[in-house]
Amino acid sequence: MRHIISITDLSLDEIARLIDTARDIIEHPLKYRDLCRYKKLATLFFEPSTRTRLSFEAAMYELGGQVLAVSEAASSSVAKGESVADTIRTVSCYADIIAMRHPKEGAPTVASFHASVPVINAGDGGHNHPTQTLTDLLTIMQEKGRLDHLTVGLCGDLKFGRTVHSLISAMCRYPGVRFVLVSPEELKVPSYVKIPLKQGQVPYSQTTDLRSVMPELDILYMTRVQRERFFNEDDYIRLRDSYILTPEKLENAKPDLTIMHPLPRVNEISVAVDQDPRAAYFRQVRYGKYIRMALILMLLEVQA
Repeated sequence: MRHIISITDLSLDEIARLIDTARDIIEHPLKYRDLCRYKKLATLFFEPSTRTRLSFEAAMYELGGQVLAVSEAASSSVAKGESVADTIRTVSCYADIIAMRHPKEGAPTVASFHASVPVINAGDGGHNHPTQTLTDLLTIMQEKGRLDHLTVGLCGDLKFGRTVHSLISAMCRYPGVRFVLVSPEELKVPSYVKIPLKQGQVPYSQTTDLRSVMPELDILYMTRVQRERFFNEDDYIRLRDSYILTPEKLENAKPDLTIMHPLPRVNEISVAVDQDPRAAYFRQVRYGKYIRMALILMLLEVQA
């Protein structure tokens, strides 16, 4: 039994196998239809979610399994003061595998210490979001055909954005990757996130000007400024519209640029960009279901 709390819990070989499995599921869905019959996934979501929760649930249903869902803290015994440890011990009695989202950093790690079934971190505060990163890696592979030798622009909230933190941890392990970090000064990547970049001597640059670096990018990963991460409403209002991607800002971009976003979108990407064939963010949503199917199969040690 193993848990997936951070993307670094997976080796590059394991990530490659997961991507291969996900791509095979896309091509041959019927082969995987009943592999998790009589298996149950518990989705414990103590923070709002649409894509991640429904993606996990759709993944399990398409594998022939069943889902036990907690969609908000108020509907669970957490509202009565139950600890994470006790909740996980209890849910482990009912389910074969658990996907957990929690607003507090480290909560899924605590859960993994007390679980008797595999735990998948579905997002913990501003810390990690490994299955979104797997989704991102599958998207990049599908769109670009490779995970190496790419210039990746990360734009928006790079301080609190857990999807950005996990993607940096993942892609800094591939050769020839360079990062361009675009954000307001107040939302720059935290120093601890840059540690693997410095240790691996991965080149990166930081700027506040998206338009100036657009021609360099193979991938543009947009993020929203997250109200729920701010302690001060005034700061959120001041920074929320820092970067809005419009067709005009894409005029000097590469013709094969891939535009990604973990969603939900607020207004950081104009709806006019949706018609651009380079906009991959809704294809990215679809890929999330397939990579989570692959991960469930791996953790439950089910073979096709």
